[in-house]
Order: sequence, then C-alpha cells, then structure tokens
Amino acid sequence: MPDVLAEIDNRNRISLSRVKNLHERYFIREESDGTVILEPAIVMTAAERAYLADPELQNIVDTARAHPENRKPRPRRPNTD
Repeated sequence: MPDVLAEIDNRNRISLSRVKNLHERYFIREESDGTVILEPAIVMTAAERAYLADPELQNIVDTARAHPENRKPRPRRPNTD
C-alpha cells in the first residue's frame, strides 16, 4: 500500500477510510520518536484465552470432537417458567 497522508481534525481524530483491510479494533502504541503504531486486535473471552494457552485442554477437546460416540448427554435443567 502506498503511503497515505492523514491530518488530525479539530477533535484529534484521524480518518482511516483510505486504508485497505480496515479492522474494527486496534492496539495503539506510540514509539519514543512519535511514531504511532496501530496493530489489529481481537477480543476474546477469558475461557478462550485459557483454552488457547493450554495444549492439554486442546487435545482433550480435539479427541472429544473426533469421537462423538463417547459423549455423555447432559441432564436438562428443569424449566422454571
């Protein structure tokens, strides 16, 4: 992508509309020389983070998905309506 010149508006905002592959969320950091870096970011739950950090848990889930015949049905909760 060619360089794009962006100007800060009177509310200290910069439009990213000319940037291709626009993401919804970014981590922003400013380097000591004033360079601003926007890194595309995603949001995940604590459970997702724990799963991704635990190879043993990933193996357990992969094994369960590969062998659905071993699944045990969960009891239904009583309807309280």
